[in-house]
Amino acid sequence: MIYFDYASTTPVRKQIIDTYIKVLSSYYGNSDSMHEVGRTANKLMEQSREQIAQLLKVDKDEVIFTSCASEANNLAIKGYAWKYQHRGKHIITSRVEHSSVLKSVEQLKDVFGFDVTYLPVNEDGVISLDDLKQALRPDTILVSLMMVNNETGACNPIEECANYIKANSRAVIHVDAVQGMGKLPLTCALYDMVSFSAHKIYGLKGSAVLYKKKNIELVSLISGGQQEMGLRGGTSNAPQNIVLAKTLRLMLEEQELSFAYVSSLNQILRNAFASMDGWYVNSPKQASPYILNVSCAYIGSEILLNALNTRGFAVSAKSTCSSKSKVQSHVLKEMGLEEFRTTNAIRISLSSMTTKQEVYALIEALKEIYHEYRTK
Repeated sequence: MIYFDYASTTPVRKQIIDTYIKVLSSYYGNSDSMHEVGRTANKLMEQSREQIAQLLKVDKDEVIFTSCASEANNLAIKGYAWKYQHRGKHIITSRVEHSSVLKSVEQLKDVFGFDVTYLPVNEDGVISLDDLKQALRPDTILVSLMMVNNETGACNPIEECANYIKANSRAVIHVDAVQGMGKLPLTCALYDMVSFSAHKIYGLKGSAVLYKKKNIELVSLISGGQQEMGLRGGTSNAPQNIVLAKTLRLMLEEQELSFAYVSSLNQILRNAFASMDGWYVNSPKQASPYILNVSCAYIGSEILLNALNTRGFAVSAKSTCSSKSKVQSHVLKEMGLEEFRTTNAIRISLSSMTTKQEVYALIEALKEIYHEYRTK
């Protein structure tokens, strides 16, 4: 199987697997236990936390381990909203966020009486700073925006948004950086909270981080013990937390070279689709090169996905978290695209592991599928 679904999840690096097996077998103690076995596991986990903080150029106490980015997003949004609702109950997000963000603010709105403003996006799938300026209110306490859209790769102007928010309001900004961490430049300290996941950067599933500034307090979602500064009760998954530092370090070390290489692969695909009849590129030109969203005028996404799967190619239709739903892509719909483009879209996601030969093979397979379908 030739893999083009790296935005969904990535293979685990051999270095990470080897380290994880060693840690799992040798440092199995409960990191909260007071005996030497537990203390050793805790020491290694705290060393990982410190290394992650150094890589992100933040403080060690600002790194919180979670089970996934969806949990990190939930903790950031709901934890902050519940803690600071006395300051106001207005939240701003966009209409094209990941489901973990949209469902979090929806719950706050429907169950807890918060008011939510959903920013629109333009034809490139990007929010406008002007719209954010108009949406900000005296009672706005939180703005949650994604760095890179998981369906199209569209990149939001999050740095400009953060600067304006800090200069003109008391609100804080949370950034979902799942598709950006290790791929695009990101200065975490510019933001109040940032979420990212290990399995998007060649690490283990069930492992993620929420960065939050020290002055921010959150209400915990999982009540229990003192783990993660009292924000996440339950026995720490020390082995996964320990190897996350190495996962992040390896990703950041190759970031610039990977970006240049993947950009060249993305351009090959864009050139090919520009010369192929019936195909439309939905990702904007300035999108992250790691994601390319395309639609075929005549073939539905499910048919296309299955045809590619039969030929040995793995791609996605929409976000993986909503891939079993046959409704239109809410992201493409918000971009104002025609209905056939919102229902016929597939997401091709690339990696430094992708070869040019694989890209050319995918192009040929798509041409064959298109020809067979149109000549039946």
